[in-house]
Amino acid sequence: MSGNDHLGQQTSATVVAQSNREEAIVRAGSQPVHDADRPEDWGWHGETGKKGRIGVVIAALILFSFQFTNHEGDVENIWLNAIAAGLLVILVWDWRRRKNAWRSE
Repeated sequence: MSGNDHLGQQTSATVVAQSNREEAIVRAGSQPVHDADRPEDWGWHGETGKKGRIGVVIAALILFSFQFTNHEGDVENIWLNAIAAGLLVILVWDWRRRKNAWRSE
C-alpha cells in the first residue's frame, strides 16, 4: 500500500455546531471560521435602490436595440426580447412589492 492509497479519507475531522449556521467539518488542528460580520456591516442592505432600477431599464433598452443590428435570423431577436421582457417583469414585480411593503424606498 503506497502513501496515496487513502487520499480523500479524512480520519481526523470533527463536526462542529455553529450558531445560526450549518454544522461544519473541521480538520484536526484547525479552528472553525467564526464570521461575525453581517452584510449590513459593510454596506449591503439587500436592495440596489433607485440606481439599480434605472440600470435594469437601461439594460432592457439596450437588449431591445440589439434586434436592429446586422443579423439575419430571428432566433436572436426572440432571445433578446425574452430576456429584456423578463427584466421588465422583474422590475414591475419589484415595484409592486415595494408599493405594498411596510417600508418602501
